[in-house]
Amino acid sequence: MNMRPLEVQEVILKTKDKEIVIGNPEVAVIEVQGQKIFQITGGEIKEKVLEKGLSLPEEDVQLVAQQAKVSLEQARVALEQTNGDLAQAILLLSQK
Repeated sequence: MNMRPLEVQEVILKTKDKEIVIGNPEVAVIEVQGQKIFQITGGEIKEKVLEKGLSLPEEDVQLVAQQAKVSLEQARVALEQTNGDLAQAILLLSQK
């Protein structure tokens, strides 16, 4: 087992919905059986909620537009409303 300090200005932890920033932390690197373990203590902690941006593949937009016989923009709006669900978007547009 080997332990050594690591000089770090900032540590950023990203989860699916937020970002945790630790400023001026104390970081130690521990090596055990070829594995590295990072121990982070202290520091100023700030949390930031990440905005979820829905990524719509262009193929999906084109497919919905073609199936529902609408414009690409209308298809994109429907996909955004249905969180990218192709079948729901087509149904939504077909009902209008």
